[in-house]
Amino acid sequence: MESKRQRQVGELIRRHFSMILMEEGSLIYGRDKLVTVTDVKMTPDLLVAKVYISVYGTENKQEIILELEEHLSRLRHVLGNRIGKSLRRVPQLVFFLDDTVDEMYRVEDLLNRIQQGDNHSKLT
Repeated sequence: MESKRQRQVGELIRRHFSMILMEEGSLIYGRDKLVTVTDVKMTPDLLVAKVYISVYGTENKQEIILELEEHLSRLRHVLGNRIGKSLRRVPQLVFFLDDTVDEMYRVEDLLNRIQQGDNHSKLT
């Protein structure tokens, strides 16, 4: 279970890292992709931030994670400039793909197909 401080630091990093991606993301992965920070989970020692990323506009979502990892030092430096007064140390960033929204659309599509099947069987 996360402590209150872990949640606060995670939210701080989520907000600032989202702004960083809005400003510098097009330089990293291009303008045609939409990348969103959905959540940030902090380790108990606050030294590692697990950043969950949702990606739209590309089939190869893992490629975006790899591109972010290539620019990790610069992203961490920019984040440190933004949150330096709030934290003693800028945590290490570890990126994870959040496919919750994709899964939601898949389940919704399945439910729609089932409903259409029921409607079709009632008509015949």
